Amino acid sequence: MDKTFYITTPIYYPSAKPHMGHAYSSIIADFFARFKIIDDYQVHFLTGTDEHGLKIQRSAEKAGKEPQIFCDQISQTFRDLSDTLNLSNTDFIRTTETRHKNTVQHLWNELEKNDDIYLSNYSGWYSVSDEAFYNEDEIEEVEGKKIAISSKSPVEWIEEESYFFRLSKWEKPLLDYYEANPDFIAPQSRKNEVISFVKSGLKDLSVSRKSFSWGIPVPNNKKHVIYVWLDALTNYLSALKYPNKDDDLFKKFWPASIHLIGKDILRFHAVYWPAFLLAAKIDLPNRVYGHGWILSGEEKMSKSKGNILDPLEIIKEYGLDPLRYYLIKEVSFGNDGNISKERLEDCINSDLANNFGNLCQRVTAFAIKNCNGKIPLEVKFNDEDLLILNKYKDNLDNIRLKIDNQNINFYIDYIVNSLFEANKYFNDQEPWKKKDDIIRLNTIVYTTLEIVRKISFLLYPIIPESSLKALKIFDIEEKNIKLSSVSNNEYLTKGNKINKIEILFKKIEKNND
Repeated sequence: MDKTFYITTPIYYPSAKPHMGHAYSSIIADFFARFKIIDDYQVHFLTGTDEHGLKIQRSAEKAGKEPQIFCDQISQTFRDLSDTLNLSNTDFIRTTETRHKNTVQHLWNELEKNDDIYLSNYSGWYSVSDEAFYNEDEIEEVEGKKIAISSKSPVEWIEEESYFFRLSKWEKPLLDYYEANPDFIAPQSRKNEVISFVKSGLKDLSVSRKSFSWGIPVPNNKKHVIYVWLDALTNYLSALKYPNKDDDLFKKFWPASIHLIGKDILRFHAVYWPAFLLAAKIDLPNRVYGHGWILSGEEKMSKSKGNILDPLEIIKEYGLDPLRYYLIKEVSFGNDGNISKERLEDCINSDLANNFGNLCQRVTAFAIKNCNGKIPLEVKFNDEDLLILNKYKDNLDNIRLKIDNQNINFYIDYIVNSLFEANKYFNDQEPWKKKDDIIRLNTIVYTTLEIVRKISFLLYPIIPESSLKALKIFDIEEKNIKLSSVSNNEYLTKGNKINKIEILFKKIEKNND
């Protein structure tokens, strides 16, 4: 049976240009997607833009543009960001696309047919910024203004006719599902938060709006548009051609392997979305993972606070792969993290330039000079060689397991430690002192080159461009990067030419004043 993996990012709200938080979600998703690709999975990787709702309508009006034209322009900046971040996504969905509208209206009809939607009147607090409804105990007054406690976004009182989804009906089924599927929500702290929220009691959810028009019309009642979150969440299905359950794309990739989201939209994905799916008799995704925020100082980045870090500026100054490496290594996955130029520069100088780049340069230069520029022909491994080589084979299944549990911290620590051990091995073995024992010299060079290959394969999901540059030493192409071959201790073809490569990472000159 084919191994398949379906990963999604949040679809981003194009009311303003992308910031580091968007880049972080996308880079992490790309890391998982690339890891699965080199582990011989068929991967479907979805990202896109969420383009309906009052917030978009008001942003378009402020810009003096029609909502669709406004969305076309801003959505393109997110599509461009996918290219800039070197994402491997297989699809980019927009909620203004016909394929999506048709799926949303079909899902609505299914919910209505199953008596999970009814018409009534809504009155309560609503945040346009969050496109979310809040209970009285979820808001506070600050300087005479009502705001949501969780997001600090302003809320306004709304009263209007609305369709409701019978969310209260699904309180016990959701709690039963969480108990029966303990890995559905991760990390544990997010799971505890969701269970606590559901146990506190679920009220029926307003799922339509009548006071504005920028959205997907409710079938058979064009005075209403469908609530933006019911609309947006359905993108995970519409990208797989649902409701055509016989389509190969849907059969192969649903249920999703993982929805990767920011913790601020956990409730929508871990409460509302599974309730919609249960009501429509659709399988639930395997996992919802709510990661932390990238902070600016101690606050979440937002346009209203004016504290947005532009990933494009960081990439322009330092390069893409250093940013990818930094975000994956320095942000403890699942927790909030800061971005610091000083720590980014330390990562570049220590991990990337010294430990990885310098190792590649040293062993390649030595092999070109002392092994006729070829992979050594005669080698004889001793216990020390096999100890460091077998480390990869012995840990490969554990690495897979850790990745399936989204333990990025283990993965990056493993690579950092492996680089340290590789440099230590080459230094301790002192091949430059073995010129009278050519087989030993050859074996040290072969072993170190083989470790460079293994580490480059493992680094590929994190820093794909730089890994491919390193693999030019051996003329290994992207299509030939296979995780399974990391356990092969004699992968490199003896006698093949070794290529000199350019400097992978330039060290950052620090001002010590």
